[in-house]
Amino acid sequence: MKRVILTDIEGTTSSISFVKQVLFPYARQALPGFVREHARDPEVRRWLDAAAVDAGGICQDTVLAEVLQGWIDEDRKHTALKALQGMIWEQGYRSGAYRAHLYPDTAPALRQWHAAGHPLYVYSSGSVPAQKLFFGFSEAGDLTPLISGWFDTEVGGKREADSYRTIVQRIGREAGDILFLSDVVEELDAAREAGLGTVLLDRREDYPQPREGEAANGHLRVEDFSQIQPEAA
Repeated sequence: MKRVILTDIEGTTSSISFVKQVLFPYARQALPGFVREHARDPEVRRWLDAAAVDAGGICQDTVLAEVLQGWIDEDRKHTALKALQGMIWEQGYRSGAYRAHLYPDTAPALRQWHAAGHPLYVYSSGSVPAQKLFFGFSEAGDLTPLISGWFDTEVGGKREADSYRTIVQRIGREAGDILFLSDVVEELDAAREAGLGTVLLDRREDYPQPREGEAANGHLRVEDFSQIQPEAA
């Protein structure tokens, strides 16, 4: 049975700068108007109410929109914010405002692993709908048929071992059969604690100073997907 590959997105399959310089500003600018137009939609209301509770019980949507913009500026990993951002980003993708960036080695590797029988899963702090949009409207075309499943922070934080234990249960394989790819050492530490195999993506574009030795904390380090051999990692 082929090893399962679980991958992060930002800094792993795609540049950090695309998210920071394209997606975040787009969502920040569009957020007030989106809230005004869609606050009565049940799914939007659900996430607005969840954010309002965590923001201290804010009752006015105009004030809440400003708080959410502040959370975007802070890159806060809040599930409600991520869900709302995903809805806004869908408008951008479908209008052709942008396509999701992928490193040149990403799509070929994903296609090769899929063809070789490796089940592929995604785990990102971005919401599952946002993940599907990202891979569906990528520079390399629609890659969603390659992906067997999607996970976001509704399963837990990415630096918490229990999140990976939940993912293992949902995938239905032994933890050691799953290889997690990420650019964040603390996420890899949590995955390793849960029994998963780990690979640190240390891309020069995002991390000019190589993270070697103690900085890699014992995780296998590569600079792109072409250096990964799933069964050997």
